[in-house]
Amino acid sequence: MDRILLEVIVQTVSDARQATRGGADRLEVVRSIRDGGLTPPLSLVRAISQETSLPLRVMVRENAGYAMQLEELPRLRAATAEFDGLGVDGIVIGFAEHGQLVLDAVRRVLEVAPELRVTFHRAFDQLHDPVNAIDDLVRVASVDRILTDGGGGDAVSRCRRLTEYRARAGGRLEILAGGGVDEEIFAHLARTGCVREIHVGRIAREGDDPEGAVSADRVRRLRDLAG
Repeated sequence: MDRILLEVIVQTVSDARQATRGGADRLEVVRSIRDGGLTPPLSLVRAISQETSLPLRVMVRENAGYAMQLEELPRLRAATAEFDGLGVDGIVIGFAEHGQLVLDAVRRVLEVAPELRVTFHRAFDQLHDPVNAIDDLVRVASVDRILTDGGGGDAVSRCRRLTEYRARAGGRLEILAGGGVDEEIFAHLARTGCVREIHVGRIAREGDDPEGAVSADRVRRLRDLAG
């Protein structure tokens, strides 16, 4: 089985330092985890990029929901262009309304950085028909992975749906498992190999506090569990 890639959410330079020391493979940079992650300041992303050589995926999101407000578009485009200018690995973005993808909004943001790679975030988990939506996301050339909780539920249920998503993707993009992943679920995903990438937040932090500081020791434990 391939080595599981471990992605850790970070909000500070210290978080990034600890995640790197613990053996993370990639970082997702956000602010306001309590809102599901919003666009971080350019200065923070620049500082983190100077602190670590790990690939950075940066959240581009202006509200805690999954729909883009028209007045947000200039800010989303400006942030995307700035992060692209820093040479980040990619951005994290996604829009859905009434259970349907809103890909026009994604494309309008990406016009300023057409070569930048994209993780389509958990707007995917709001969809009525996520399996068929994978085919639509594949048609957006920049999208190379989908972040999803696998529909929630216990580890076995998640793994079953994640396997279905990966089969539908057929190697055209990667399925990144994340969202409410506790240590039990993490261990099951890693042991079964139903995904090749796992995204973590709370379980990489001191005291399992969603807003707590990332702990190198906790990341190291996850790295050991992931193989």
